[in-house]
Amino acid sequence: MRIDFQPSQSVASASCDTGVDSESQSLPYQSWTADNLCVESFHEQTMYFTSRWDALCPYIDVTPEMLATARKPFLVYALPPEGNYGVPINDKYGLVHAASQEFWSDPRRKRKFSDLDKLFKNFTVTEKLVPGKDLSTDDVFSLGAEHFSAYEIDAKEVTGFVDYVRKLDVLILQVHAHNGDLVLSDVSMLLPERSQVYGSFCQWNLAYKNRSPGIYACLLAARWTARHGYQYYNLGPMGGYGYKSLFVTDLEPIYGLAMTDPDHPLALDLSSPLHTDFKPSQWNQVYRAHAG
Repeated sequence: MRIDFQPSQSVASASCDTGVDSESQSLPYQSWTADNLCVESFHEQTMYFTSRWDALCPYIDVTPEMLATARKPFLVYALPPEGNYGVPINDKYGLVHAASQEFWSDPRRKRKFSDLDKLFKNFTVTEKLVPGKDLSTDDVFSLGAEHFSAYEIDAKEVTGFVDYVRKLDVLILQVHAHNGDLVLSDVSMLLPERSQVYGSFCQWNLAYKNRSPGIYACLLAARWTARHGYQYYNLGPMGGYGYKSLFVTDLEPIYGLAMTDPDHPLALDLSSPLHTDFKPSQWNQVYRAHAG
């Protein structure tokens, strides 16, 4: 099903405030109002909107009410693969089958993992499992503020992460050097219904760049996944992250949804995400086309 874009919904405002009463709506892991749903994003100087869960959360669901509320252009990535919304985009999730002995016995991985362990031999690793409901936005900023700044992750998206994990547990892995330096903080959410640990973000100390702390964080998270009975560690989208190939064993399609006026500047720019991630024929396609 496609929805014809209404010109009255064009992005004339720099806010997601629709001017109507902001009533809270919810899904199992998501809640929102008309005021906090949208996050301003930019392609060069052209503004569009993504959701508050876009940067740090997987398997983002939508409802017709949400789509009607959102300012346009509105792009949603990482819709649940088993759902009825969205179209496949030009990226995939990288899954690490941590429960598989074949993953750990692969000669190249064994060698690389051994090298990483040697580099961090005298470092201290701590693991903490925290109920998501106990995490505040300030807590999350304390773990990843530099990462959020470097990758232009909006404060609203950090709040969206806190919203998403209210009913989930969050795994916090940290590594300290012998001199007390915090080398990395890695944050994942546990998705038991999918038997997954999803890596939301990792912040690491540039002073230790030569030890590959980000890759070591992936190794620590994959080991935690295997030890605690989960099947997969989800490294998130693959696009542009070559280091993930060391770990990834399975690829999962990512579905997205793009609501836009076909005459909007974003739609007319062939280098915009409307063209790099979607086909024009997929714009405003809400419901997934199922074979048969």
